Amino acid sequence: MTEAEWQVIRPLLPIPAWFQGRGGRPEGYCHRVMLDAVRYVADNGVKWANLPADFPPYRRVHAFARRWQVTGLLAELHDRLRDRVRAKEGRAVDPTAAIVDSQSVRAAANIPCSTSGWDGERRWEGVSGTWWWTASAWCWPSR
Repeated sequence: MTEAEWQVIRPLLPIPAWFQGRGGRPEGYCHRVMLDAVRYVADNGVKWANLPADFPPYRRVHAFARRWQVTGLLAELHDRLRDRVRAKEGRAVDPTAAIVDSQSVRAAANIPCSTSGWDGERRWEGVSGTWWWTASAWCWPSR
């Protein structure tokens, strides 16, 4: 991790309880080194046991990553970084997404055919597996 990357990530990390005087003991390794090791595994696709000797022992790194995953800290760090990128790009911090389930839309009798968003996808079981056919101009009448 470069110094510039660390300057961005450091304020987003949680402050350890021992550092705030709330008990506990200091961790054996710096968060920067541990995050570097986790990034190395994720980036290179290697197994934990194949971490280079430059990093802490793989069992410690794996325990760190697992603890952060279980407690939700990795997801929180990801969300904070995503929010910063979106804000920097001038976009809304909260992403928007829409999922259209064709079966739910098709079953709703109160939605007009012209706005249903259903593409008439049909499926047949053939000898060689499942066949798909899509006719975007079709709209099935409601029952």
